[in-house]
Amino acid sequence: MYLEGLDEVDQTIITLLTKNARMSYVDIGEAVGLSRVAVKARISALEERGIIEEYTTIINPQKISSAISSYYEIEVEPKYYQKVIDILERNDTVTQIYQVSGKNKLHVHAVAADSDGMEAFLNHVMYQLPGILSLDCNVILSRIKDIKGLRL
Repeated sequence: MYLEGLDEVDQTIITLLTKNARMSYVDIGEAVGLSRVAVKARISALEERGIIEEYTTIINPQKISSAISSYYEIEVEPKYYQKVIDILERNDTVTQIYQVSGKNKLHVHAVAADSDGMEAFLNHVMYQLPGILSLDCNVILSRIKDIKGLRL
């Protein structure tokens, strides 16, 4: 469904790497019937085409600290839209910014070290953004399902 335009072997390689990005070329090769060198060449080609963007380690901050995660829905006056994006992109508390449907809406995710950090972020960043028409904040109480990237 998502992988039309890729042959069956590339689809299987991507599926395997999605489940375990640390899987060896040898193990992938055994699963798809190719040599280690052929698997490496296919993965390199997928990376060069931008289909595979990165390999990363995802840290759950709530497991190691008292971190607070929150989501914001922001409606912005059109003339301030890019300025708000620029401010948020430079802020280390902000982890994700999405343009969503609706009138000049942004969906923003932020993680602060603790409730004091989140309050400071709200007071000194979010409430100071120019051209804000509405701002809704939701604090995440627990993570039930959290999938990173495209799942097959």
